[in-house]
Amino acid sequence: MSPGVSGDAAAAGADGPARTAGKAGKAEGTEKAERTGRTEAEARTGGGDGYRPSERRLAHEAYRRARARRSALIAAASTLATAVALYLLIVNSPGWDVTRRTFFNLDYARQALPEVLKGLRVNLELMLGCGVLILVFGLLLAVLRTLRGPVFLPVRLLATAYVDFFLGLPMIICLLVMITGVPALRLTGVTTDPLLLGGAALVLTYSAYVSEVFRSGIESVHPSQRAAARSLGLTNAQAMRYVVLPQAVRRVVPPLLNNLVSLQKDTGLVSIGGAIDAVYAAKIIASRSFNFTPYLLAGLVFIVLTIPLTRFADWLTARMNRRQFQGGAV
Repeated sequence: MSPGVSGDAAAAGADGPARTAGKAGKAEGTEKAERTGRTEAEARTGGGDGYRPSERRLAHEAYRRARARRSALIAAASTLATAVALYLLIVNSPGWDVTRRTFFNLDYARQALPEVLKGLRVNLELMLGCGVLILVFGLLLAVLRTLRGPVFLPVRLLATAYVDFFLGLPMIICLLVMITGVPALRLTGVTTDPLLLGGAALVLTYSAYVSEVFRSGIESVHPSQRAAARSLGLTNAQAMRYVVLPQAVRRVVPPLLNNLVSLQKDTGLVSIGGAIDAVYAAKIIASRSFNFTPYLLAGLVFIVLTIPLTRFADWLTARMNRRQFQGGAV
């Protein structure tokens, strides 16, 4: 090979990396310019995919927002007008002055508040203690009513008879029978405390309602769930405990909370036996002055306790409905 040819080849070899680097830089610049252009185009069109809402859609969305604002204003004005009308109707009635002094006396409300709150502790203790017993007893009744096989027929009949009886028996009659009838038997070792007897009446009655709630939840679980559990080698009891009951209980939590709200209100019925709860404390104060403001105060206290539970039950129900409609886990 001649020296001239070798020199030209060496020069070409030296210029190769420079040309390659130049091409790479030009390609990078071109790509950057294209990327910048795309970004500017996205900014003009309003999206990375080049989508831009039509004028008709924008106008429709603006109309919907205006209609929502209009509906909110109409609802607020309607509510305010109704409240004002009711207020004027009440305060302009002929007996409003007497009613205000008898039912809305702030002085008697301040006097009754400490005693009502003291008695409210009894209601809360009843609600918590009876609530636990009701859940356990109600779940037991529901399981007994769903037992399969002819050998369990007597158990199912007894559980069904119990539920039917206490579903039809008024709460006030059950309380009167327990509070006045049980002490009249003079049974050895049986308490005569009206608070405990009233709590027992609440448990007997509400267990029937709660058992029906649990039974509806158990029957809502598809039979294939039980069949799948049995195919995996689980017994009937294990399938009920590990497969059916977890799903059933999760589905009936909102109605159980509603029953808890009802139980919290019905604890005030134990006052018919002489147990000094919030209602009976208000009755004592009202009987001394013949002013019924303490009754309204006790009612407001129960309302304040009930509203958070009710709103929580509504929120939980809506949350479970959203999950169910979206195909998620219930």
